[in-house]
Amino acid sequence: MPQYIFAYHGGAKPESQEEGEKIMAAWKAWFAGMGDAVALPGAPVGMSKTVSGNGIADDGGTNPISGYTVVAADSIDAACTMAQNCPMVKDGTGSVEVAEVMEMDM
Repeated sequence: MPQYIFAYHGGAKPESQEEGEKIMAAWKAWFAGMGDAVALPGAPVGMSKTVSGNGIADDGGTNPISGYTVVAADSIDAACTMAQNCPMVKDGTGSVEVAEVMEMDM
């Protein structure tokens, strides 16, 4: 089955422990709902650097990634349907970029 990477953009840092627990519960419920489709849970990530021919920039780029997950789905449309239920998509604080992971012989 094809795999798709969810690249998370945005999200909000919890303002209290209670809010943080509520956010984590929403993420855990979303992951539980996807079940075996979650191939690699991934993790949040820190601020990125952008490496280009012009050097290294510390700004995180134009749309910095805030985390990632890899899921298995029948199609990119099915993966996008899963991503629509992401807690930060539902609460309006972020977005999910969905792309197929292409297999390569190395």
